[in-house]
Amino acid sequence: MAMRVRDDYRSLSGPEKAAIFILSLSEEHTAQIFKNMDDDEILEISQIISGLGKIGPTVVERLFIDFTDQMSSTNSLVGSQESTERMLISSGLSQEKIDLIMEEIRGPAGRTMWEKLGNVNEDILASFLQKEYPQTVAVVLSKVATDHAARVLAILPEGFALEVVNRMLRMETVQKDILDEVEKTLRKEFMSNLARTQRRDSHELIAEIFNNMERAVETRFMDELEKDSPDAAEKIRSLMFTFEDLLKLDQASIQTVIRAVDKEKLPLALKGATDELKDLFFGNMSERAAKIMKEDMAAMGPVRLKDVEEAQQYVVTVTKDLEGRGEVTISTGAVEEEMIG
Repeated sequence: MAMRVRDDYRSLSGPEKAAIFILSLSEEHTAQIFKNMDDDEILEISQIISGLGKIGPTVVERLFIDFTDQMSSTNSLVGSQESTERMLISSGLSQEKIDLIMEEIRGPAGRTMWEKLGNVNEDILASFLQKEYPQTVAVVLSKVATDHAARVLAILPEGFALEVVNRMLRMETVQKDILDEVEKTLRKEFMSNLARTQRRDSHELIAEIFNNMERAVETRFMDELEKDSPDAAEKIRSLMFTFEDLLKLDQASIQTVIRAVDKEKLPLALKGATDELKDLFFGNMSERAAKIMKEDMAAMGPVRLKDVEEAQQYVVTVTKDLEGRGEVTISTGAVEEEMIG
């Protein structure tokens, strides 16, 4: 009896794809891969290989196309504060250590405490410093950039600011132990609170929550908000980024998104897209890749609306992470710079 040929790529599981990939390699390369796998993984792959049967050439070709596509997108990995925190949690570090690291990341930029203070808004810094002793404020303002110190002094109450200036005039070289104590106070009482309070604007938080809701639920909430708090609803809507907003991306940005997203989820996301958005994605792929994706979409048949919305939200999340890293540009439609001839 003739052996059945496996020729349906879409029906393969992840482990089966891995097994076919390993089977197609030379024994030398397979040995190198096995050296980096544990016994259970080797056993699982071996069992799958033994039951694969004959694999059609179309399946092997499709496997390597997907593999090279994913390898070519390694420069577009998406990192964020949230994914960093998840990685730290999984690393086994203590919660105290994780909190310290995340406070450093969420706080203002800068390697040293004084560089960080230089990136804190002068109103926020002045609000904190006016509750401190004049001598402490004098030390802080002597360590930050002079233009930043000037802006802070101008905001402080006049009598308090004058006392700070007098302390600065009389101040000799600050001893290291005093500097260390001031830094400790700033880190404990100011920076940690700043990291928490500046973590996210409340409207941004609600916009992100709404972005992750099912469309019908989000619409219901927005309708109610527009009745009760129209100003808040308008701000939230302006901060929300939907799947259809991908039309605002330029060609280079769309290509970056295509490389970064999971190739299994994009066809499902596009299944519920407008023709205009589908054309934008297909027009920025190779003819071969677009043909394969259209075939995948056609083979899906009817799909649940919830599954499509989840896939679309995944693409939106990846896009927003890429924008945060400066790898894609989302046009707001507004003129950002006025040119003068």
